[in-house]
Amino acid sequence: MRTERLFYQDVCLKEFHGKVLSCREQGGTFRIVLDRTAFYPEGGGQPSDRGILGERRILDVIEEGEAIVHVADGPLEEGAEVLGRIDWDRRFALMQQHSGEHIVSGLIHRRFGYDNVGFHMGSDFVTIDLNGLISPDQLKELEKEANEYIWQNHEVRVFTPSDREIEALSYRSKKELEGQVRLVEFPEADLCACCGTHVLNTGEIGLVKLVSVRHFREGVRIEMLCGREAFSYLNLHWDQNSRIGVELSVKPEDTWRAVKRLKEEIMEGKNALNSLKQSIYLRMAEQCREKGDALIFVCDMDSNDIRRQADYILDTCGGICAVFSGSDIEGYKYDIGERDGDVRSLVKDVNRVLGGRGGGRPFFAQGSVTGSKEGITLFFREKGFSVL
Repeated sequence: MRTERLFYQDVCLKEFHGKVLSCREQGGTFRIVLDRTAFYPEGGGQPSDRGILGERRILDVIEEGEAIVHVADGPLEEGAEVLGRIDWDRRFALMQQHSGEHIVSGLIHRRFGYDNVGFHMGSDFVTIDLNGLISPDQLKELEKEANEYIWQNHEVRVFTPSDREIEALSYRSKKELEGQVRLVEFPEADLCACCGTHVLNTGEIGLVKLVSVRHFREGVRIEMLCGREAFSYLNLHWDQNSRIGVELSVKPEDTWRAVKRLKEEIMEGKNALNSLKQSIYLRMAEQCREKGDALIFVCDMDSNDIRRQADYILDTCGGICAVFSGSDIEGYKYDIGERDGDVRSLVKDVNRVLGGRGGGRPFFAQGSVTGSKEGITLFFREKGFSVL
């Protein structure tokens, strides 16, 4: 069976009539072949079309030899004439993305000589993989050049040259091709072998946004958006930036300066807080000097602060240090240590008697208990600890 490919005759065709040549069930869906179709099958890096065929929803479209298979959510009667409607908004967005990729890849090839070795139209971004390096500054220049080219509204040419004609043409292709070659030309930007669908004029793309570039394998990967998708992306970011500006009481164009200033203020606050914490650690350590085995309760410290406080005290107490922080309601976190000692037996008793869990190295352990402050104090007093 062979399906006539209407999308090559008229890329803007949104509705068509076709005859059902076959319909078979497979895995809970139905695979339908028509005599003619405007539904584009997945290929050339471009996802397949979606839409309606008769009363059935098209979930996927794939190419099997000369036939195009429509994967539908229900059956259609063989021999029936059906109306097909493609999801035009989706198709046009894919055409914009695919055409924009051609222009960017072509300009890169002309400027740097790099090849496009990977192309994917994902749900978030279009990605282009190149076998050479491009800097962020060069990416900005390429974006400007691509958009200026688009706005010149060049006519896009799609053609199949003869064997003799193709010998004289220099075109991009990711693989060796045999037989007739379908070429897509963006004048003065790109000539590439491609089976996808594209806009008729570059102005239909609207705009290109090159979102990012990063090292990938031996080259780079570019993330980009075109047309409607780029417009939505930029609108989203402008809206978010405007909201940030309101929160920071600055204009949207000044948010980065305000955020930079805020980061500096936060860093100054962190430095001041760390200095204050260190003074507390030192003061507590002095209170524990030469106390031997000591139990210390501290207020509202996280695990890192408890660890640092215990470390300071171990330099002065001359014995085992047990630091607890928390409350009778929420429980207590602890750090227990001894310089060049072994606190494993003590920690085991703490966990058993006080309903705790934890452990660590022989000379230092961390954990938590569910016991009360009174119970913790009684336990360590019985062990001969000073309570501070």
